Amino acid sequence: MIGFAFHEFAHAWVADRLGDPTPRSQGRLTLNPFVHLDLFGTLMALIYRFGWAKPVMTNPHYYRGDKRRGQMLVSLAGSIMNLIVAFVVMLLWYLTMLGVQGSQWSDVISLVFYSAVWMNLGLGIFNLLPIPPLDGFGVLRGILPERYDPQLQLIEQYGMIILIVLLFTNILGIVLYPAVNGIFYAYEKIILLILTPFLG
Repeated sequence: MIGFAFHEFAHAWVADRLGDPTPRSQGRLTLNPFVHLDLFGTLMALIYRFGWAKPVMTNPHYYRGDKRRGQMLVSLAGSIMNLIVAFVVMLLWYLTMLGVQGSQWSDVISLVFYSAVWMNLGLGIFNLLPIPPLDGFGVLRGILPERYDPQLQLIEQYGMIILIVLLFTNILGIVLYPAVNGIFYAYEKIILLILTPFLG
């Protein structure tokens, strides 16, 4: 719920800042998770650890400046937000554990924070893959010149098939796990550097 809400809010907020009134008019400029959750996508996330929220509808024609750059920024926003949330949650986790370490609740609290960090890292990195309908494809479209649009449209037609094949063959897990794990331990080192002076 945290990951989906912050992810979709970030899309809506950046689109709104670029001049698109669509997310605001549809009530998506909020962190209320119930506005963003898709019932079936949430159930899939709980059961299979793969799910989705309701996509934020945007209209690039409203974007100020370069439209392709605007699309790229809106696409990037969700994943960047998840990576930020993961870092903040990990910091709160370490700070909380300083106070509850050794108590009967420490294992439960640690598991909740650990899960939230991993879910946000996974959601952020997964969505950066350049496969339609993931956000990474929007980033790729923003980077490549317009002359590549026909090829991108062709890929877009088969995007869901490509994604399903990658999911069921566990190729995504092979790619994503090292990336998520690497960022997790990088965050851990940064946070320990931040907290060490206060711990004596």
